[in-house]
Amino acid sequence: MRILAIDVGTGTQDILLFDSSEVVENCPKLVMPSATSAIAKRIEAATAAGEALLLTGVTMGGGPCGWAAERHLKAGLPIYATPDAARTFDDHLENVSAMGAEVVSDDEAATLRNVTPIRMQDVDRAAVTTALRAFGVDDAWDAMAIA
Repeated sequence: MRILAIDVGTGTQDILLFDSSEVVENCPKLVMPSATSAIAKRIEAATAAGEALLLTGVTMGGGPCGWAAERHLKAGLPIYATPDAARTFDDHLENVSAMGAEVVSDDEAATLRNVTPIRMQDVDRAAVTTALRAFGVDDAWDAMAIA
């Protein structure tokens, strides 16, 4: 049995592709920046460029991306966010609006122009698959565990 286990933290995500037919020390392991850290860098780049943001995707852990979003708003730059993405910053959407972000429906988001899109998600399965393949690791697994 092969299990892809990912521990998502504030700064890093620790990834283990456990294979029950191998000694655990020989199973592929990766320590990569967490999604919230990577998204924070994208927000910071948009802030430096003076760009409006459109956040879509799912509710994820906040931390670095939330702090970067606050700095973006304090710089006087707009953030538009779909409800699920906005809940990354607070479960109560009125609080997200109060911090200065504009919560928009998926239909409204599709009509926005001149915005930098950022997809919110804690785990990017495609990126993990790409990383494993880059090292010649079979990227098939039977189960996934995320903490």
